[in-house]
Amino acid sequence: MPSDEKLVPPEIIPAGTLPPLRERDLPAPIPLRQMIGPSIILAGLALGSGEFVLWPYITFKSQFVLFWACLVAVTMQYFLNMEIMRWTLATGESALTGIIRTSRHWAWVLLILNIIPWMIPAWAKGAAELVSWMITTPQFDAAGRTIPGLYDTWIGIAGLLLCGAILTAGPVVYETVERVQFYLVVFIIVVVMVIAGWLAIGRPDAVAAQVSAVATLGYPQILEPLDPNLTPLLLLGALAFAGAGGTMNLCQSNYIRDKGYAMGAHIGRITSPLTGNEEAITEVGYHFPHTPENMSRWRAWFRGAAWEHFFSFFLTCIVCLTLLTLIAYISFFDSAGQRIPGASQAKDMAFVWDESVRLAELIGPVARWFFLAMGVAILFTTEFGVLDAASRISTDIVKVTWLRDNPRWSEGRLYFTFLWAEIVLACGILILEQFKIRVGALALFQLTAAMNGVVMFLYAAALLYINRWRLPAAIRMPGWRMAVLVVTIAFFGTFSAWAGYDVVSRWIIPRT
Repeated sequence: MPSDEKLVPPEIIPAGTLPPLRERDLPAPIPLRQMIGPSIILAGLALGSGEFVLWPYITFKSQFVLFWACLVAVTMQYFLNMEIMRWTLATGESALTGIIRTSRHWAWVLLILNIIPWMIPAWAKGAAELVSWMITTPQFDAAGRTIPGLYDTWIGIAGLLLCGAILTAGPVVYETVERVQFYLVVFIIVVVMVIAGWLAIGRPDAVAAQVSAVATLGYPQILEPLDPNLTPLLLLGALAFAGAGGTMNLCQSNYIRDKGYAMGAHIGRITSPLTGNEEAITEVGYHFPHTPENMSRWRAWFRGAAWEHFFSFFLTCIVCLTLLTLIAYISFFDSAGQRIPGASQAKDMAFVWDESVRLAELIGPVARWFFLAMGVAILFTTEFGVLDAASRISTDIVKVTWLRDNPRWSEGRLYFTFLWAEIVLACGILILEQFKIRVGALALFQLTAAMNGVVMFLYAAALLYINRWRLPAAIRMPGWRMAVLVVTIAFFGTFSAWAGYDVVSRWIIPRT
Protein backbone atom coordinates (compact mmCIF):
# COMPACT_ATOMS: atom_id res chain seq x y z
CA MET A 1 0.00 0.00 0.00
CA PRO A 2 1.47 3.43 -0.91
CA SER A 3 2.54 5.47 2.11
CA ASP A 4 0.11 8.28 1.30
CA GLU A 5 -2.94 6.00 1.44
CA LYS A 6 -4.81 5.73 4.74
CA LEU A 7 -7.02 2.85 5.76
CA VAL A 8 -10.73 3.55 6.14
CA PRO A 9 -11.63 3.10 9.85
CA PRO A 10 -14.08 0.26 10.60
CA GLU A 11 -16.54 2.70 12.19
CA ILE A 12 -16.95 4.31 8.74
CA ILE A 13 -17.09 1.14 6.61
CA PRO A 14 -16.56 -2.24 8.36
CA ALA A 15 -13.90 -4.37 6.66
CA GLY A 16 -15.69 -7.64 7.38
CA THR A 17 -14.03 -10.69 5.83
CA LEU A 18 -11.70 -8.69 3.53
CA PRO A 19 -8.88 -6.18 4.14
CA PRO A 20 -9.96 -2.62 4.98
CA LEU A 21 -10.68 -0.15 2.22
CA ARG A 22 -8.19 2.62 1.53
CA GLU A 23 -8.81 6.34 1.39
CA ARG A 24 -8.69 8.47 -1.74
CA ASP A 25 -10.53 11.52 -3.00
CA LEU A 26 -13.51 11.03 -5.28
CA PRO A 27 -12.63 11.83 -8.93
CA ALA A 28 -14.33 14.79 -10.58
CA PRO A 29 -17.60 13.84 -12.34
CA ILE A 30 -17.72 13.61 -16.13
CA PRO A 31 -20.48 14.82 -18.51
CA LEU A 32 -23.50 12.56 -18.93
CA ARG A 33 -22.69 11.85 -22.58
CA GLN A 34 -19.35 10.33 -21.53
CA MET A 35 -21.11 8.07 -19.00
CA ILE A 36 -23.27 6.34 -21.63
CA GLY A 37 -22.42 2.68 -22.12
CA PRO A 38 -22.82 0.40 -19.09
CA SER A 39 -26.61 0.44 -19.12
CA ILE A 40 -26.77 -0.17 -22.87
CA ILE A 41 -24.85 -3.40 -22.24
CA LEU A 42 -27.37 -4.36 -19.56
CA ALA A 43 -30.27 -3.48 -21.87
CA GLY A 44 -28.78 -5.78 -24.50
CA LEU A 45 -28.82 -8.56 -21.92
CA ALA A 46 -32.47 -7.82 -21.14
CA LEU A 47 -33.73 -7.96 -24.72
CA GLY A 48 -32.99 -11.59 -25.45
CA SER A 49 -35.49 -13.61 -23.49
CA GLY A 50 -37.98 -11.49 -21.55
CA GLU A 51 -38.62 -8.89 -24.23
CA PHE A 52 -38.44 -11.06 -27.35
CA VAL A 53 -39.52 -14.48 -26.10
CA LEU A 54 -41.24 -14.76 -22.72
CA TRP A 55 -43.49 -11.68 -22.64
CA PRO A 56 -44.64 -12.01 -26.28
CA TYR A 57 -45.35 -15.67 -25.46
CA ILE A 58 -47.40 -14.63 -22.42
CA THR A 59 -49.25 -12.13 -24.65
CA PHE A 60 -49.81 -14.91 -27.20
CA LYS A 61 -51.43 -16.98 -24.44
CA SER A 62 -53.30 -14.33 -22.40
CA GLN A 63 -53.31 -11.03 -24.34
CA PHE A 64 -52.31 -8.07 -22.11
CA VAL A 65 -53.78 -9.40 -18.87
CA LEU A 66 -50.38 -9.63 -17.15
CA PHE A 67 -48.54 -6.90 -19.04
CA TRP A 68 -48.66 -4.49 -16.10
CA ALA A 69 -46.59 -6.97 -14.07
CA CYS A 70 -43.63 -6.73 -16.44
CA LEU A 71 -43.67 -2.93 -16.17
CA VAL A 72 -43.61 -3.26 -12.39
CA ALA A 73 -40.72 -5.74 -12.61
CA VAL A 74 -38.65 -3.44 -14.84
CA THR A 75 -39.28 -0.49 -12.53
CA MET A 76 -38.17 -2.56 -9.54
CA GLN A 77 -35.06 -3.63 -11.40
CA TYR A 78 -34.20 0.00 -12.13
CA PHE A 79 -34.07 0.78 -8.42
CA LEU A 80 -32.37 -2.54 -7.63
CA ASN A 81 -29.65 -1.74 -10.17
CA MET A 82 -29.13 1.71 -8.68
CA GLU A 83 -28.41 0.04 -5.34
CA ILE A 84 -26.01 -2.35 -7.08
CA MET A 85 -24.23 0.75 -8.42
CA ARG A 86 -24.26 2.61 -5.09
CA TRP A 87 -21.62 0.39 -3.48
CA THR A 88 -19.33 0.65 -6.52
CA LEU A 89 -19.71 4.42 -6.81
CA ALA A 90 -18.79 4.72 -3.13
CA THR A 91 -15.92 2.22 -2.98
CA GLY A 92 -14.84 1.15 -6.49
CA GLU A 93 -15.56 -2.44 -5.48
CA SER A 94 -18.20 -4.54 -7.18
CA ALA A 95 -21.45 -5.09 -5.32
CA LEU A 96 -20.43 -8.75 -5.04
CA THR A 97 -17.30 -7.77 -3.11
CA GLY A 98 -19.41 -5.67 -0.77
CA ILE A 99 -21.71 -8.64 -0.14
CA ILE A 100 -18.78 -11.04 0.39
CA ARG A 101 -17.38 -8.64 3.01
CA THR A 102 -20.33 -9.61 5.21
CA SER A 103 -19.72 -13.37 4.91
CA ARG A 104 -17.51 -15.61 2.77
CA HIS A 105 -20.43 -18.05 2.48
CA TRP A 106 -21.98 -15.69 -0.06
CA ALA A 107 -19.08 -16.51 -2.40
CA TRP A 108 -19.87 -20.16 -3.08
CA VAL A 109 -23.65 -19.59 -3.03
CA LEU A 110 -23.48 -16.83 -5.65
CA LEU A 111 -20.83 -18.68 -7.68
CA ILE A 112 -23.12 -21.71 -8.02
CA LEU A 113 -26.14 -19.54 -8.80
CA ASN A 114 -24.10 -17.70 -11.41
CA ILE A 115 -22.69 -20.75 -13.21
CA ILE A 116 -25.65 -23.14 -13.32
CA PRO A 117 -28.33 -20.90 -14.92
CA TRP A 118 -26.01 -19.25 -17.44
CA MET A 119 -24.29 -22.41 -18.67
CA ILE A 120 -27.55 -23.20 -20.48
CA PRO A 121 -27.11 -21.95 -24.09
CA ALA A 122 -30.74 -20.94 -24.53
CA TRP A 123 -29.94 -17.83 -26.61
CA ALA A 124 -27.43 -19.55 -28.89
CA LYS A 125 -29.99 -22.29 -29.51
CA GLY A 126 -32.79 -19.80 -30.14
CA ALA A 127 -30.65 -17.71 -32.49
CA ALA A 128 -29.64 -20.87 -34.40
CA GLU A 129 -33.30 -21.80 -34.90
CA LEU A 130 -34.11 -18.34 -36.24
CA VAL A 131 -31.13 -18.40 -38.61
CA SER A 132 -32.31 -21.72 -40.02
CA TRP A 133 -35.84 -20.30 -40.42
CA MET A 134 -34.43 -17.46 -42.52
CA ILE A 135 -33.08 -20.11 -44.89
CA THR A 136 -35.84 -22.73 -44.92
CA THR A 137 -39.37 -23.24 -43.55
CA PRO A 138 -39.35 -25.11 -40.23
CA GLN A 139 -40.98 -28.50 -39.79
CA PHE A 140 -43.30 -29.28 -36.87
CA ASP A 141 -44.03 -32.44 -34.89
CA ALA A 142 -47.49 -33.68 -33.86
CA ALA A 143 -47.40 -31.56 -30.70
CA GLY A 144 -46.79 -28.34 -32.64
CA ARG A 145 -43.12 -28.01 -31.68
CA THR A 146 -40.43 -27.23 -34.23
CA ILE A 147 -38.28 -30.14 -35.34
CA PRO A 148 -34.59 -29.19 -35.03
CA GLY A 149 -33.01 -28.40 -38.38
CA LEU A 150 -30.09 -30.39 -39.67
CA TYR A 151 -27.58 -27.64 -38.90
CA ASP A 152 -29.19 -25.95 -35.85
CA THR A 153 -26.68 -27.43 -33.41
CA TRP A 154 -23.69 -26.36 -35.49
CA ILE A 155 -25.07 -22.88 -36.07
CA GLY A 156 -25.49 -22.54 -32.30
CA ILE A 157 -21.94 -23.74 -31.67
CA ALA A 158 -20.62 -21.35 -34.33
CA GLY A 159 -22.43 -18.50 -32.57
CA LEU A 160 -20.87 -19.39 -29.22
CA LEU A 161 -17.39 -19.59 -30.76
CA LEU A 162 -17.93 -16.25 -32.50
CA CYS A 163 -18.84 -14.64 -29.17
CA GLY A 164 -15.70 -16.05 -27.59
CA ALA A 165 -13.50 -14.91 -30.48
CA ILE A 166 -14.84 -11.33 -30.34
CA LEU A 167 -14.37 -11.11 -26.57
CA THR A 168 -10.85 -12.50 -26.81
CA ALA A 169 -9.77 -10.29 -29.72
CA GLY A 170 -10.58 -6.90 -28.17
CA PRO A 171 -7.69 -5.34 -26.18
CA VAL A 172 -9.99 -4.09 -23.35
CA VAL A 173 -12.91 -6.43 -22.82
CA TYR A 174 -15.34 -3.78 -21.56
CA GLU A 175 -14.77 -1.53 -24.59
CA THR A 176 -15.36 -4.47 -26.94
CA VAL A 177 -18.62 -5.41 -25.20
CA GLU A 178 -19.87 -1.82 -25.15
CA ARG A 179 -19.17 -1.30 -28.86
CA VAL A 180 -20.82 -4.56 -29.99
CA GLN A 181 -23.86 -4.12 -27.77
CA PHE A 182 -24.40 -0.51 -28.80
CA TYR A 183 -24.69 -1.29 -32.52
CA LEU A 184 -26.86 -4.37 -31.96
CA VAL A 185 -29.23 -2.55 -29.57
CA VAL A 186 -29.62 0.39 -31.99
CA PHE A 187 -30.45 -2.01 -34.84
CA ILE A 188 -32.99 -3.85 -32.68
CA ILE A 189 -34.74 -0.66 -31.53
CA VAL A 190 -35.00 0.71 -35.07
CA VAL A 191 -36.50 -2.51 -36.47
CA VAL A 192 -38.98 -3.02 -33.65
CA MET A 193 -40.16 0.61 -33.82
CA VAL A 194 -40.68 0.43 -37.59
CA ILE A 195 -42.63 -2.85 -37.44
CA ALA A 196 -44.72 -1.88 -34.41
CA GLY A 197 -45.41 1.60 -35.79
CA TRP A 198 -46.55 0.20 -39.14
CA LEU A 199 -48.92 -2.25 -37.43
CA ALA A 200 -50.25 0.22 -34.83
CA ILE A 201 -51.39 2.69 -37.51
CA GLY A 202 -54.04 0.22 -38.67
CA ARG A 203 -54.82 -1.20 -35.22
CA PRO A 204 -55.43 1.62 -32.71
CA ASP A 205 -57.66 -0.84 -30.84
CA ALA A 206 -54.56 -2.88 -29.93
CA VAL A 207 -52.86 0.17 -28.45
CA ALA A 208 -56.03 0.98 -26.51
CA ALA A 209 -56.24 -2.59 -25.21
CA GLN A 210 -52.65 -2.44 -23.98
CA VAL A 211 -53.13 0.90 -22.23
CA SER A 212 -56.41 -0.27 -20.69
CA ALA A 213 -54.84 -3.48 -19.37
CA VAL A 214 -52.09 -1.49 -17.65
CA ALA A 215 -54.51 1.06 -16.18
CA THR A 216 -56.82 -1.65 -14.78
CA LEU A 217 -54.07 -4.17 -13.85
CA GLY A 218 -55.72 -6.66 -16.20
CA TYR A 219 -59.14 -6.46 -14.50
CA PRO A 220 -61.55 -8.20 -14.93
CA GLN A 221 -59.79 -10.82 -17.10
CA ILE A 222 -57.14 -11.39 -14.45
CA LEU A 223 -59.81 -12.97 -12.24
CA GLU A 224 -60.29 -15.75 -14.80
CA PRO A 225 -58.12 -18.91 -14.77
CA LEU A 226 -54.81 -18.46 -16.60
CA ASP A 227 -53.79 -20.56 -19.57
CA PRO A 228 -52.28 -23.78 -18.11
CA ASN A 229 -49.07 -23.09 -20.05
CA LEU A 230 -48.51 -19.98 -17.92
CA THR A 231 -47.07 -21.79 -14.92
CA PRO A 232 -45.70 -20.01 -11.84
CA LEU A 233 -42.22 -21.08 -12.98
CA LEU A 234 -42.68 -19.32 -16.33
CA LEU A 235 -44.13 -16.20 -14.69
CA LEU A 236 -41.25 -16.00 -12.20
CA GLY A 237 -38.78 -16.27 -15.07
CA ALA A 238 -40.62 -13.69 -17.15
CA LEU A 239 -40.61 -11.20 -14.27
CA ALA A 240 -36.90 -11.75 -13.69
CA PHE A 241 -36.15 -11.38 -17.40
CA ALA A 242 -38.32 -8.30 -17.85
CA GLY A 243 -34.94 -6.67 -17.19
CA ALA A 244 -31.53 -8.30 -17.35
CA GLY A 245 -32.37 -10.77 -14.60
CA GLY A 246 -30.48 -12.75 -11.99
CA THR A 247 -26.77 -12.25 -11.49
CA MET A 248 -26.61 -10.25 -14.74
CA ASN A 249 -27.91 -7.24 -12.82
CA LEU A 250 -24.97 -7.57 -10.43
CA CYS A 251 -22.58 -7.15 -13.36
CA GLN A 252 -23.74 -3.54 -13.72
CA SER A 253 -21.31 -2.68 -10.92
CA ASN A 254 -18.47 -4.28 -12.90
CA TYR A 255 -19.43 -2.34 -16.01
CA ILE A 256 -19.54 1.06 -14.31
CA ARG A 257 -16.22 0.26 -12.61
CA ASP A 258 -14.59 -0.50 -15.97
CA LYS A 259 -16.17 2.66 -17.41
CA GLY A 260 -14.46 4.64 -14.64
CA TYR A 261 -17.50 5.84 -12.69
CA ALA A 262 -16.64 7.58 -9.38
CA MET A 263 -14.29 5.45 -7.21
CA GLY A 264 -14.21 2.82 -9.95
CA ALA A 265 -11.71 5.08 -11.75
CA HIS A 266 -9.08 3.87 -9.23
CA ILE A 267 -9.56 0.19 -10.24
CA GLY A 268 -8.03 -1.51 -13.31
CA ARG A 269 -9.86 -3.24 -16.17
CA ILE A 270 -9.80 -6.76 -17.61
CA THR A 271 -7.73 -6.95 -20.81
CA SER A 272 -7.20 -9.63 -23.44
CA PRO A 273 -4.16 -11.87 -22.90
CA LEU A 274 -3.63 -11.88 -26.68
CA THR A 275 -4.15 -8.27 -27.78
CA GLY A 276 -4.18 -6.09 -24.66
CA ASN A 277 -1.74 -4.71 -22.12
CA GLU A 278 -2.56 -6.04 -18.67
CA GLU A 279 -3.71 -3.35 -16.23
CA ALA A 280 -3.05 -3.48 -12.51
CA ILE A 281 -6.32 -4.37 -10.78
CA THR A 282 -6.95 -4.08 -7.08
CA GLU A 283 -9.63 -6.28 -5.51
CA VAL A 284 -9.91 -4.09 -2.40
CA GLY A 285 -11.42 -0.70 -3.09
CA TYR A 286 -11.24 2.86 -1.84
CA HIS A 287 -13.50 5.29 -0.06
CA PHE A 288 -13.46 9.07 -0.02
CA PRO A 289 -13.36 11.50 2.93
CA HIS A 290 -16.67 13.31 3.28
CA THR A 291 -15.36 16.79 2.54
CA PRO A 292 -17.74 19.36 0.98
CA GLU A 293 -15.99 18.96 -2.40
CA ASN A 294 -16.19 15.15 -2.34
CA MET A 295 -19.84 15.18 -1.29
CA SER A 296 -20.69 17.57 -4.12
CA ARG A 297 -18.93 15.23 -6.51
CA TRP A 298 -20.79 12.23 -5.00
CA ARG A 299 -24.17 13.79 -5.65
CA ALA A 300 -23.17 14.59 -9.25
CA TRP A 301 -21.89 11.03 -9.87
CA PHE A 302 -25.01 9.39 -8.42
CA ARG A 303 -27.31 11.73 -10.33
CA GLY A 304 -25.44 11.09 -13.58
CA ALA A 305 -25.51 7.30 -13.05
CA ALA A 306 -29.26 7.47 -12.36
CA TRP A 307 -29.99 9.41 -15.56
CA GLU A 308 -27.73 7.19 -17.69
CA HIS A 309 -29.46 4.09 -16.34
CA PHE A 310 -32.90 5.61 -16.80
CA PHE A 311 -32.42 6.48 -20.47
CA SER A 312 -30.18 3.58 -21.56
CA PHE A 313 -31.70 0.71 -19.58
CA PHE A 314 -35.14 1.57 -18.21
CA LEU A 315 -36.56 3.33 -21.28
CA THR A 316 -35.00 0.80 -23.68
CA CYS A 317 -36.61 -2.08 -21.78
CA ILE A 318 -39.99 -0.33 -21.50
CA VAL A 319 -40.08 0.58 -25.21
CA CYS A 320 -39.05 -2.90 -26.38
CA LEU A 321 -41.40 -4.72 -23.99
CA THR A 322 -44.30 -2.51 -25.05
CA LEU A 323 -43.68 -2.76 -28.78
CA LEU A 324 -42.76 -6.45 -28.95
CA THR A 325 -45.84 -7.48 -26.98
CA LEU A 326 -47.93 -5.15 -29.16
CA ILE A 327 -46.58 -6.88 -32.27
CA ALA A 328 -47.48 -10.28 -30.77
CA TYR A 329 -51.02 -9.11 -29.92
CA ILE A 330 -51.70 -7.71 -33.37
CA SER A 331 -50.30 -10.86 -34.95
CA PHE A 332 -52.60 -13.24 -33.09
CA PHE A 333 -55.74 -11.28 -32.08
CA ASP A 334 -58.31 -9.35 -34.10
CA SER A 335 -59.87 -5.96 -33.31
CA ALA A 336 -62.48 -7.63 -31.10
CA GLY A 337 -59.79 -9.28 -28.97
CA GLN A 338 -60.53 -12.72 -30.37
CA ARG A 339 -57.79 -15.09 -31.49
CA ILE A 340 -57.50 -15.04 -35.26
CA PRO A 341 -58.61 -18.46 -36.58
CA GLY A 342 -55.63 -20.57 -37.50
CA ALA A 343 -53.17 -17.85 -36.42
CA SER A 344 -51.17 -20.22 -34.23
CA GLN A 345 -51.52 -23.25 -32.01
CA ALA A 346 -47.77 -23.66 -31.82
CA LYS A 347 -45.72 -24.66 -28.82
CA ASP A 348 -42.14 -23.89 -27.85
CA MET A 349 -40.39 -21.28 -30.08
CA ALA A 350 -42.71 -22.13 -32.97
CA PHE A 351 -44.96 -19.21 -32.00
CA VAL A 352 -42.12 -16.87 -33.10
CA TRP A 353 -42.22 -18.43 -36.57
CA ASP A 354 -46.00 -18.04 -36.72
CA GLU A 355 -45.58 -14.42 -35.64
CA SER A 356 -43.17 -13.82 -38.52
CA VAL A 357 -45.59 -15.45 -40.97
CA ARG A 358 -48.41 -13.20 -39.78
CA LEU A 359 -46.18 -10.13 -40.21
CA ALA A 360 -45.53 -11.21 -43.80
CA GLU A 361 -49.30 -11.31 -44.33
CA LEU A 362 -49.92 -7.96 -42.62
CA ILE A 363 -46.98 -5.96 -44.00
CA GLY A 364 -45.20 -7.98 -46.66
CA PRO A 365 -42.58 -10.74 -47.03
CA VAL A 366 -39.72 -8.38 -46.16
CA ALA A 367 -41.24 -7.88 -42.69
CA ARG A 368 -40.80 -11.57 -41.92
CA TRP A 369 -37.13 -11.43 -42.84
CA PHE A 370 -36.45 -8.29 -40.80
CA PHE A 371 -38.36 -9.67 -37.81
CA LEU A 372 -36.29 -12.87 -37.82
CA ALA A 373 -33.07 -10.89 -38.39
CA MET A 374 -33.99 -8.72 -35.41
CA GLY A 375 -34.63 -11.86 -33.39
CA VAL A 376 -31.20 -13.24 -34.28
CA ALA A 377 -29.61 -9.92 -33.26
CA ILE A 378 -31.55 -9.90 -29.98
CA LEU A 379 -30.62 -13.46 -29.05
CA PHE A 380 -27.01 -13.05 -30.18
CA THR A 381 -26.51 -9.85 -28.18
CA THR A 382 -27.92 -11.60 -25.12
CA GLU A 383 -25.72 -14.69 -25.51
CA PHE A 384 -22.72 -12.43 -26.09
CA GLY A 385 -23.52 -10.40 -22.98
CA VAL A 386 -24.29 -13.48 -20.88
CA LEU A 387 -20.92 -15.07 -21.68
CA ASP A 388 -19.13 -11.86 -20.73
CA ALA A 389 -21.14 -11.03 -17.62
CA ALA A 390 -21.19 -14.57 -16.18
CA SER A 391 -17.42 -14.82 -16.69
CA ARG A 392 -16.88 -11.43 -15.01
CA ILE A 393 -18.98 -12.38 -12.00
CA SER A 394 -17.30 -15.77 -11.53
CA THR A 395 -13.89 -14.09 -11.87
CA ASP A 396 -14.84 -11.45 -9.32
CA ILE A 397 -16.04 -14.01 -6.78
CA VAL A 398 -13.08 -16.40 -7.12
CA LYS A 399 -10.37 -13.73 -7.19
CA VAL A 400 -11.68 -11.74 -4.24
CA THR A 401 -12.49 -14.73 -2.07
CA TRP A 402 -9.80 -17.33 -2.75
CA LEU A 403 -7.07 -15.97 -5.06
CA ARG A 404 -6.67 -12.39 -3.90
CA ASP A 405 -2.95 -12.79 -3.15
CA ASN A 406 -2.19 -15.18 -6.01
CA PRO A 407 -0.28 -13.25 -8.74
CA ARG A 408 -0.42 -16.16 -11.19
CA TRP A 409 -4.19 -16.07 -11.48
CA SER A 410 -4.79 -12.52 -12.62
CA GLU A 411 -8.29 -11.25 -13.36
CA GLY A 412 -7.64 -11.53 -17.10
CA ARG A 413 -6.47 -15.14 -16.86
CA LEU A 414 -9.41 -16.11 -14.66
CA TYR A 415 -11.87 -14.30 -16.92
CA PHE A 416 -10.79 -16.07 -20.09
CA THR A 417 -10.61 -19.42 -18.31
CA PHE A 418 -14.22 -19.05 -17.21
CA LEU A 419 -15.26 -17.68 -20.61
CA TRP A 420 -13.94 -20.58 -22.66
CA ALA A 421 -14.93 -23.20 -20.09
CA GLU A 422 -18.48 -21.81 -20.28
CA ILE A 423 -18.39 -21.94 -24.09
CA VAL A 424 -17.12 -25.54 -24.13
CA LEU A 425 -19.80 -26.58 -21.64
CA ALA A 426 -22.54 -24.82 -23.65
CA CYS A 427 -21.34 -26.49 -26.86
CA GLY A 428 -21.51 -29.85 -25.10
CA ILE A 429 -25.11 -29.21 -24.11
CA LEU A 430 -26.00 -28.38 -27.71
CA ILE A 431 -24.25 -31.51 -28.98
CA LEU A 432 -26.49 -33.63 -26.74
CA GLU A 433 -29.25 -32.95 -29.26
CA GLN A 434 -27.36 -35.06 -31.76
CA PHE A 435 -28.09 -37.98 -29.45
CA LYS A 436 -31.82 -37.18 -29.48
CA ILE A 437 -31.74 -35.56 -26.04
CA ARG A 438 -33.95 -32.62 -26.92
CA VAL A 439 -35.09 -29.71 -24.78
CA GLY A 440 -36.89 -26.85 -26.50
CA ALA A 441 -35.43 -23.36 -26.45
CA LEU A 442 -38.50 -21.97 -24.69
CA ALA A 443 -38.12 -24.53 -21.89
CA LEU A 444 -34.46 -23.52 -21.52
CA PHE A 445 -35.46 -19.84 -21.29
CA GLN A 446 -38.00 -20.67 -18.58
CA LEU A 447 -35.56 -22.76 -16.55
CA THR A 448 -32.68 -20.31 -16.52
CA ALA A 449 -35.00 -17.34 -15.95
CA ALA A 450 -36.75 -18.95 -12.98
CA MET A 451 -33.44 -19.79 -11.28
CA ASN A 452 -32.42 -16.17 -11.70
CA GLY A 453 -35.66 -14.98 -10.15
CA VAL A 454 -34.68 -16.84 -6.98
CA VAL A 455 -31.15 -15.40 -6.90
CA MET A 456 -32.55 -11.86 -7.30
CA PHE A 457 -34.57 -12.36 -4.14
CA LEU A 458 -31.40 -13.39 -2.27
CA TYR A 459 -28.99 -10.66 -3.34
CA ALA A 460 -31.62 -7.92 -3.08
CA ALA A 461 -31.79 -8.70 0.64
CA ALA A 462 -27.98 -8.58 0.88
CA LEU A 463 -27.90 -5.21 -0.91
CA LEU A 464 -30.47 -3.84 1.47
CA TYR A 465 -28.15 -4.70 4.34
CA ILE A 466 -24.82 -3.41 2.97
CA ASN A 467 -26.19 -0.19 1.47
CA ARG A 468 -28.28 0.72 4.51
CA TRP A 469 -26.13 -0.41 7.40
CA ARG A 470 -22.53 -0.68 6.15
CA LEU A 471 -22.17 2.64 4.31
CA PRO A 472 -21.80 5.99 6.10
CA ALA A 473 -25.03 7.87 6.79
CA ALA A 474 -24.31 10.60 4.22
CA ILE A 475 -24.25 8.19 1.27
CA ARG A 476 -26.31 5.22 2.42
CA MET A 477 -29.63 4.16 0.91
CA PRO A 478 -32.36 6.63 1.94
CA GLY A 479 -35.57 5.44 3.57
CA TRP A 480 -37.78 5.69 0.48
CA ARG A 481 -35.37 3.63 -1.64
CA MET A 482 -35.17 1.15 1.21
CA ALA A 483 -38.96 0.81 1.06
CA VAL A 484 -38.79 0.15 -2.72
CA LEU A 485 -36.15 -2.54 -2.18
CA VAL A 486 -38.24 -4.18 0.56
CA VAL A 487 -41.18 -4.35 -1.86
CA THR A 488 -38.86 -5.80 -4.53
CA ILE A 489 -37.65 -8.49 -2.12
CA ALA A 490 -41.24 -9.35 -1.19
CA PHE A 491 -42.27 -9.36 -4.88
CA PHE A 492 -39.62 -11.80 -6.08
CA GLY A 493 -39.78 -13.77 -2.84
CA THR A 494 -43.51 -14.35 -3.26
CA PHE A 495 -43.18 -15.51 -6.86
CA SER A 496 -40.18 -17.71 -5.93
CA ALA A 497 -42.19 -19.39 -3.17
CA TRP A 498 -45.21 -19.82 -5.46
CA ALA A 499 -43.08 -21.35 -8.21
CA GLY A 500 -41.33 -23.65 -5.72
CA TYR A 501 -44.64 -24.82 -4.27
CA ASP A 502 -46.04 -25.44 -7.76
CA VAL A 503 -42.99 -27.48 -8.80
CA VAL A 504 -43.14 -29.61 -5.62
CA SER A 505 -46.91 -30.15 -5.77
CA ARG A 506 -47.02 -31.04 -9.48
CA TRP A 507 -43.74 -32.85 -10.10
CA ILE A 508 -42.53 -34.31 -6.82
CA ILE A 509 -45.48 -35.12 -4.57
CA PRO A 510 -47.45 -37.08 -7.24
CA ARG A 511 -44.40 -39.33 -7.75
CA THR A 512 -43.92 -40.19 -4.08
